[in-house]
Amino acid sequence: MSEIRTLKELLAAGRSDAAAITAPGARDLTFDAFRKLVADTIAALNGFGVGRNDRVAIVLPNGPEMATAFVAIASGATAAPLNPAYKADEFEFYMSDLNSKALVVEAGSKSPAVAVAQKLGISILTLTLDANAGAGAFTLSGGEKKPAANPGYAESEDVALILHTSGTTSRPKIVPLSQRNVTASAGNIATSLEFTDTDRGLNIMPLFHIHGLIAGILAPLSRGGQIFCTPGFNALKFFGWMDDCKPTWYTAVPTMHQAILARSSQNKDVIARHPLRFLRSSSASMPPQLIGELEAAFHAPLIEAYGMTEASHQMASNPLRGKRKPGAVGLPAGPEIGIMDEDGNLLGIGEIGEVVIRGDNVTTGYENNPSANASAFTNGWFRTGDQGMIDADGHLSLTGRLKEIINRAGEKISPREVDEALLDHPAVAQVVTFALPHDKLGEEVAAAVVLREGHTVTEAELRNFLSERLAAFKTPRKIVFLEEIPKGATGKLQRIGLAQKLGLA
Repeated sequence: MSEIRTLKELLAAGRSDAAAITAPGARDLTFDAFRKLVADTIAALNGFGVGRNDRVAIVLPNGPEMATAFVAIASGATAAPLNPAYKADEFEFYMSDLNSKALVVEAGSKSPAVAVAQKLGISILTLTLDANAGAGAFTLSGGEKKPAANPGYAESEDVALILHTSGTTSRPKIVPLSQRNVTASAGNIATSLEFTDTDRGLNIMPLFHIHGLIAGILAPLSRGGQIFCTPGFNALKFFGWMDDCKPTWYTAVPTMHQAILARSSQNKDVIARHPLRFLRSSSASMPPQLIGELEAAFHAPLIEAYGMTEASHQMASNPLRGKRKPGAVGLPAGPEIGIMDEDGNLLGIGEIGEVVIRGDNVTTGYENNPSANASAFTNGWFRTGDQGMIDADGHLSLTGRLKEIINRAGEKISPREVDEALLDHPAVAQVVTFALPHDKLGEEVAAAVVLREGHTVTEAELRNFLSERLAAFKTPRKIVFLEEIPKGATGKLQRIGLAQKLGLA
């Protein structure tokens, strides 16, 4: 198919009368109605003085209106989706840092973002649902009437989406992603997963995060597929939604998959009624044990992919057909991938170094941050900050996040290796290995563990279990048992800073 470089072109892929967006209890929004919604939204934004490359902060709950608002706004301006759970100080930081020109909130919104926008002099646009027109249909109102400097549909190099990095270890960096970046990534994912217009995705991912926006929304739309938009992840409702949606696939992070798996045995009839073509996992490492259990429960392949914000999400993916390797994140799936040493030399097969990428889906650089760009780019390659290796078959395996590698008196330990060893114990349901500050060694190995329901095990028993699987220096000196491991806003387990969060540092 011809190359897609803008969201306007991406939406043209769908058959006019086919459903594009639907949601629990809502009528379908067809591609024709969606395209009209996009045109009307761009006209409304232009009438409020907002045009191409102007930043529009979006604070909406998960659901069909968030999906359609993202696509519509990004088609003619720059969408800046923000987590609705942020507090006032967080909204003030992000909207100021992004230089937002407008804020979109739902009618009657009680979000602190409204007061922050008023304080900052940011135009507030109210989104009012138009349920009769279909899932996610809306109108915009409330802005001051004035002409936009750059009206009309966005062009390929205009910024479609702008997000912040997580800022786990430093001030969050601004990542601008062009129309070309996001549509290239959507196309890469659609090709990897062989999407067609018969596919229907059950979206449970948050839509203020790159995973949900690109893999959950844009990729299926680029092949004329349909998206069933939920209010957000809820393990108790997942199988009810599955019955309503009749999906062919879904994508999630490992913690979501694990919660779904825990309820799968009571919902075998639902799984049998709606056989999935595949399941997909990304945004965090997927334990091989969990992959096997999910594939057995759903009788479908689980496709693990590797992504990050700076790459407009996907970089590598296990193949839908052919050899999949549990524990590896797959083959290059869009951008070129290499392994680089500290001096900028590309390494060979089987050598461990930093994963680097380049391609149409990769950002051209952080905004207003020359020092970050100087360290992030080497000879045209973007340094991901992940450590890994490529095997003889071309599969990429990650050995850890460089900032997460535990340095115990000079011995480098991959937390993921310890995670996987602990998950082999029948009593362990979930684990995160992390660095514990130590006055003599610098860092010591620690692990937070959640046990399977009805199982018990002691810290000493787990250490004895590991002694047969790991070198002594890799065995955690401290194991804490938790009811739940702290997660980030997108459901990812938080490794960096966990010692401080648990009061162990």
